[in-house]
Amino acid sequence: MSRLAELPPERQTPEQKKVFEQLVAGRGRILGPYKIWIHSPTVAAGMEHIGTYLNKKGSLSEREVEIGILVIAQHWDANYVRQAHIKMGKQVGLSQEIIDAVLAGRDPKLTDPHERAVHRFAVSLVSGAKLSDAEFAEIEKAIGRNGVAEVLVLIGYYTSVALGMKVHEVPVPPG
Repeated sequence: MSRLAELPPERQTPEQKKVFEQLVAGRGRILGPYKIWIHSPTVAAGMEHIGTYLNKKGSLSEREVEIGILVIAQHWDANYVRQAHIKMGKQVGLSQEIIDAVLAGRDPKLTDPHERAVHRFAVSLVSGAKLSDAEFAEIEKAIGRNGVAEVLVLIGYYTSVALGMKVHEVPVPPG
């Protein structure tokens, strides 16, 4: 039994059709998580807005976004997210050594202070650790308040993606 319920156009509400059309116009197709969220069109529209912002318009670099996502994939043992973002991480210039270290929960020895702060913050968030004032100040100095906000939302957004893909047992696409 497939847990992912496809929603054909003839069964979509007017709100779902509107969001569906926006998703296809913006991305060319409906990505896996949106097949889950489209059943709640307000959620799907909101998640698309947040996801597009984080991935295309935010203050975090593509590499920083991928580092955060890989931390989430490792934390939730989310194979769909892991495989998709290993590929994306390589496309944005993360080395196999960095990817392997992040996925193993080790320090990836990042030399860029922004990347190091994003990784450190993401790891502390998923581990439930409470940052000291000094640690928070270091992270804030490196990525700014906007970066802090974006890492928080990145972790939440990709936690939702990871859990949604796991709950719905979405298979990892080939290649």
